[in-house]
Amino acid sequence: MEIKAQQIKGVFEITFQPRGDERGYFMRTYDLNIFKEAGLHREWKQENQSRSMRKGIIRGLHFQLMPDTETKLVRCIKGTILDVYVDLREGSETFGKWGKLELSADKYNTLYIPRGFAHGFCTLEEECDVQYKVDSWYSSTNERSLLWSDAEIGIEWPVKDPILSVKDRQGMSFTEFKQKYGAIKV
Repeated sequence: MEIKAQQIKGVFEITFQPRGDERGYFMRTYDLNIFKEAGLHREWKQENQSRSMRKGIIRGLHFQLMPDTETKLVRCIKGTILDVYVDLREGSETFGKWGKLELSADKYNTLYIPRGFAHGFCTLEEECDVQYKVDSWYSSTNERSLLWSDAEIGIEWPVKDPILSVKDRQGMSFTEFKQKYGAIKV
């Protein structure tokens, strides 16, 4: 596995190294020792999977408030997505900044996003399956969403008129987030 720091401190791309032959391939997608050595091991509590059937779907920007903030280990196991994360951590020098990484089944990569971030993605192909581990239980009480298109954050999505859920259309602005919560303590 290759672990590479991303634009925002604490976020990492992890690229797997499949070993193949005429039958196909085998690859390790998690190794406790490697993750511990890199300071990335967490006690993963849930593993979730979503399927998006069309190109141009945006899911997000989702996050959970304390005490249910969550680290995510996100992987696209079918298709290609543009994964996006927004720093909401209290005291972070990149508070309110966003980063992105293309994840795909063909690139054999995953994204490690620490606690205190909003997260979302856009499907770049038809039929995308995304799988992710989280280190906190889902909390409907503490779940929130930022508006995907908030101008103050300024995410450069690859689609202008995405397919969205009702929940994602009703996300709060970054200004509303700051007024209500200030930041996320981690």
